[in-house]
Amino acid sequence: MRDVDEIDRIVAAFARGSNLGLIATRIGAAISQRDLIIALAARHRLPAVYPLRFFVTGGGLVSYGPDIVDQYRRAAVYVARILKGESPANLPVQAPTKFELVINLKTAKTLGLTVPPTLLTRADELIE
Repeated sequence: MRDVDEIDRIVAAFARGSNLGLIATRIGAAISQRDLIIALAARHRLPAVYPLRFFVTGGGLVSYGPDIVDQYRRAAVYVARILKGESPANLPVQAPTKFELVINLKTAKTLGLTVPPTLLTRADELIE
């Protein structure tokens, strides 16, 4: 996605299909244009899944991705180890271990979707 017009065209193309949804990734363009993407998904009545919770607090439907606070906490442990003299080369590469599911129930209602109870109980946060 290079510009706003391209984002608009892409989302509109998805909306022309049947039984489709949108999955936004963690690329810079999706993050920097999140308000536009959320608005287009709503306008075209596309259910969308986002990589970070702030998409959902901004009106998106669902996010599932790494818990950013946990990642910063883990990074701080690495910084402390380095400041105590440990070589960064000796520290293992880490992948996220804690993920969070956030659901915006207001957006689900606007889209005419019923969120299954099993999904509601698994959610880390429900926005009403």
